[in-house]
Amino acid sequence: MQNSVYSLQGAQKFASKSIARGFTLIEIMVVIAILGIMAAVVVPKLVGHTDTAKVAAAKQDIANIKQALILYKLDNQRYPTTEQGLQSLVVKPTTGPAANSWKSDGYLEKIPKDPWGNPYQYLCPGIKGEFDVFSFGADGQPGGEGINADIGSWDL
Repeated sequence: MQNSVYSLQGAQKFASKSIARGFTLIEIMVVIAILGIMAAVVVPKLVGHTDTAKVAAAKQDIANIKQALILYKLDNQRYPTTEQGLQSLVVKPTTGPAANSWKSDGYLEKIPKDPWGNPYQYLCPGIKGEFDVFSFGADGQPGGEGINADIGSWDL
C-alpha cells in the first residue's frame, strides 16, 4: 500500500515538471525556419495559378455569353447589334432592330465583368467571326502577350 503512495507522489512530481517545461528558443527557431522554407516553395506555385485561373474564368464567361447570343439569334433571327450590346441579353433592346421574340426572363441574369473587373467587349459583325465577345486581358488594353493577351470567342 505504501509503494502505491510513493509511486503516486512520484508521478505527480514528474507530471508537474513536464507541464512546466516549455519550448526552448532553438526549438521555436527551427519550427519557424521550416515554415519559412515551406512557404518559399509553396507560395510561388500558388501565385502562378491565380493568373491561369483568371484566364480560365474569362473563357468560361465568354462561352456562357456566346451560348446566350446563340439563343438570342434563334429567337430573334439575328444577333444584337454592337450598339444594342450585351445588355440586350439581360434587358429587351428598345433601339435598333426589333427583338419581337425576346424571352421575357432574358438570356442572362446579368452581364459579368471579366476577372480583372473590366466589361466584356462585343462586336457584331465581328472581326474574327459572326460576332466577337472578348476581354482585353489583365492590362485592359488591346493586344498583349501572356496574361495581357486578349481572350475572345474566337479562342473557344
